[in-house]
Amino acid sequence: MRDLDILVVGGGIGGLTAAIALRRDGHRVTVVERDPEWSVYGVGIIQQGNVLRAMQQLGLLDDYLAAAIGFDFVAVHAPDGTMVAKVPSHRLVDGCPANVGIGRQALQEVLARRTLASGADVFLGVTVVDMADLDDAARVRLSDGSERKFDLVVGADGLHSQIRGLLFPGAPGAAFTGQSVWRYNLPRPRDLDSLHVYNGPIGAGLVPISEDLMYVYLTTPEPGNPRYERAGLAAVMRSKVPAPLGDLASRISDDDAVVYRPLETVLVEGPWHKDRVVLLGDAVHASTPHLGQGAGMAIEDSIVLADELARHDALEDAFAAYRERRFQRCRYIVENSLAICLGQLGKGPPVDNARAAAEMFDVVGQPI
Repeated sequence: MRDLDILVVGGGIGGLTAAIALRRDGHRVTVVERDPEWSVYGVGIIQQGNVLRAMQQLGLLDDYLAAAIGFDFVAVHAPDGTMVAKVPSHRLVDGCPANVGIGRQALQEVLARRTLASGADVFLGVTVVDMADLDDAARVRLSDGSERKFDLVVGADGLHSQIRGLLFPGAPGAAFTGQSVWRYNLPRPRDLDSLHVYNGPIGAGLVPISEDLMYVYLTTPEPGNPRYERAGLAAVMRSKVPAPLGDLASRISDDDAVVYRPLETVLVEGPWHKDRVVLLGDAVHASTPHLGQGAGMAIEDSIVLADELARHDALEDAFAAYRERRFQRCRYIVENSLAICLGQLGKGPPVDNARAAAEMFDVVGQPI
């Protein structure tokens, strides 16, 4: 199919990479994002070789690498801080590192700049009010009062997807795992040359995201899914830092710089589309961050969806082929990330992080 008029709902990583891939193929693309500021939560993100490969396919590799810092292995530590393994990663793009760390704002800037340059129309502070399927289009009413027809709609609006709720109102929503993640930016030591992971009931890690910055993350048990006030949030995070990273605790001082998020998962087992509307990314398969592949799966979704639209003459066939190519890979990431989470919580067997990381590198190294 060519020259489709497509609405992408959501201006995050999945929505923007979808817009870029679809514009590359000549479709007309409109992106709506409910946040009028187009802001980005979080501090940084880990991305493996499959994402570098995807960025190459999207024509974004140079800009992406310029905003990131590369590394080729993951260092795994025991709860007492002893390094127990250095897990090498696969270099999937010639001349490029196996993994990168990148600031979320830097990644958003790369994607937003290319989306606008591609000719996509972007409307901020706008979302979908309702949709109706017509014989030849999807009729969409937007929160700015406008009403338009589109050939198809892509729901890339995240974990608590409004579009998923409209498509499948009886389907289970996001499920809290019992664990949350804390993140905080700090100056990067010059000898921090990879992702460093620390095992234990409280998981922890140090992630380089630029020449000068890293972020520290903690995954902590949070029974009952508590909500913390912003005032005092840094002190709460400091109190949870495990002993091997204790020297960093005093440097966590700014309440407003702490990023705290309950960890929730979603996996839609049935169809990922209905009529002319299809889902991608966290809207359909949200994982915990333990394998560092949530954004990577959304980016791959975008490429595969555009690919299948180009291959088929009917939307139904394209959507079915897209899900067929993506489901098992995304299920693997959701289920194996959750297994690490549950092992840390004592709700499942402990997972060997070094072995899990090595297996994941093998899985995502396979073609999409």
